[in-house]
Amino acid sequence: MMEETEKFSSLNSLAKYYPVKEADKTDQNDKAQRNKGNQGTMQLKKEISLLNGISLIVGNMIGSGIFVSPKGVLNYSTSYGLSLVIWAIGGIFSVIGALCYAELGTTITKSGASYAYILEAFGSFIAFIRLWTSLLIIEPTSQAIIAITFANYIVQPVFPSCQPPYVACRLIAAACICLLTFINCAYVKWGTRVQDAFTYAKVTALIVIIVTGVVKLSQGYSQHFQDSFEGSSWNLGGISLALYSALFSYSGWDTLNFVTEEIKNPERNLPLAIAVSMPIVTIIYILTNVAYYTVLDINAILSSDAVAVTFAERVFGVFSWFIPIAVAFSCFGGLNASILASSRLFFVGSREGHLPDLLSMIHIGRFTPVPALLFNCSMSLIYLIVEDVFQLINYFSFSYWFFVGLSIAGQLYLRWKEPDRHRPLKLSLFFPIFFCICSVFLVVVPLYSDTINSLIGIGIALSGIPVYFMGVYLPVSKRPPFVSKILGAVTRATQLLCYCVLTEMDTSEETLETKSQ
Repeated sequence: MMEETEKFSSLNSLAKYYPVKEADKTDQNDKAQRNKGNQGTMQLKKEISLLNGISLIVGNMIGSGIFVSPKGVLNYSTSYGLSLVIWAIGGIFSVIGALCYAELGTTITKSGASYAYILEAFGSFIAFIRLWTSLLIIEPTSQAIIAITFANYIVQPVFPSCQPPYVACRLIAAACICLLTFINCAYVKWGTRVQDAFTYAKVTALIVIIVTGVVKLSQGYSQHFQDSFEGSSWNLGGISLALYSALFSYSGWDTLNFVTEEIKNPERNLPLAIAVSMPIVTIIYILTNVAYYTVLDINAILSSDAVAVTFAERVFGVFSWFIPIAVAFSCFGGLNASILASSRLFFVGSREGHLPDLLSMIHIGRFTPVPALLFNCSMSLIYLIVEDVFQLINYFSFSYWFFVGLSIAGQLYLRWKEPDRHRPLKLSLFFPIFFCICSVFLVVVPLYSDTINSLIGIGIALSGIPVYFMGVYLPVSKRPPFVSKILGAVTRATQLLCYCVLTEMDTSEETLETKSQ
């Protein structure tokens, strides 16, 4: 009881609301006293180990796509041989991008991934547009879709011969989002343990598929690989779209960069987790497709709504029910990783002054960004109401590759601008230059192949310009007074309801960055 009273007194002493820019100007002696009294600054704790990091990357990269619809690559390449080559090229390209992010993550030791790197290299405005696009479309839409896919597959064994009820699926999806938000609010360790468990489950399911394919191959089922390049589409446009489909399946390799500040020994564990994860995912993807191609012909794959389910029906018989459950597990783990990463993006955006201050608060006892997690949850639940939410995913393919390419262009810019900056990992310039050139291609492809949706995505990004002008560029004194009053009241209420306070950067990291500059 005494301990709770002391904690509450500590909260009350910190509960007075200051905008971040004003709080930064408080007396340094007072801050030092407060830090001493609280045994360190109020900040997110470093609780993500190397194994947790590997699980985050693998768990977010391996979503439902490899189970449900790996046919996008085959549809455009039109042959097994060429499709496997494209899967390998997509894996190699993703490895290069991940290595570039390993250098960026160990050089700029802030959470937030591309947002933090664009902010460091190109300044506030472009970084805000990146944040605005994620907040408005990318994160909530992708999380809503993953949750709906989870719901559809978790109830599929109950409705084997018909579509599950629409409302039931949406309610299950909402419950899934709320449950994972609660888990991540409770403790960071809870979130990482859930991630570890479901990553193991989905990898195990894929290993079962791969082993089955290998057994079938050893039994002589190799007829689908005879003249495997026959009928290949060598049309440049078709190959481009096939590669684009493969890269979409590999997306998620930047997950760990969203939580850099919470990684134990990030200079070692961030690049090591990337180096371990990327080959694992690439090999699993290629071997899983080999297994599919061994059992199913091209027409069966292209006509299937869920390739893994069709595969299981052919080889597992009465035990084929475990594949829908495996897809649901895969979605659950992927959604957990996405919630963990996106909440940190909003947390960092708030800390940098691009979002309301309340989103950069952390729980005073659990050290989790509760307001950012609740905000992320609310946005995802709103998008569950949209009936055709799957259409919204088409709007951000252009933006995604543009900002990823821009962040790695920032890596080149910082190499030129700050050549003596401390870089624990320093790649050959070939890697970022090669990736930037390829990113131009990846930005042009959706503009050419899906012009309308790409233009809508650009319009959504540009809608952030007036918001930036009113909410970031204008000084507080020139903003409408009622907005500041409302934000102040909401922030104070959030502090009391969520038992949280404003956070600070790790002073040791700030000192290291200052020295390196």
